Amino acid sequence: MTQVDMVQVEELVREIARALVDEPAAVEVQSVDRDDNTVLKLRVAPQDVGKVIGKQGRTARSVRTILGAVSMKLHHRYTLDILEEDDEE
Repeated sequence: MTQVDMVQVEELVREIARALVDEPAAVEVQSVDRDDNTVLKLRVAPQDVGKVIGKQGRTARSVRTILGAVSMKLHHRYTLDILEEDDEE
C-alpha cells in the first residue's frame, strides 16, 4: 500500500460524507495506521452524525462495505470509525 492509495481512500470517505451532510465544511477524516490495518476516523458536525450513520446504521454499513471492496483491491484493511463530539482521539 502506498501513501497515494491511503490519501485516495481518505478522500473517498471524505467525499461520500460531504455528500451526505448539511455542513460539508465540517467533515474531517483522519487516518491512523495500526499493525495490519488503517483506521479512518470520520468526524462531522454534531447535528450530522445521524446522517452518516443512517437508519439502523444502514448508511454507515454501506460506507464500510465500500471500504471493504477497496481493502480487497489494495490488499490492505481499512476500517471506519464515526466519531461523536464527545469521543477522544
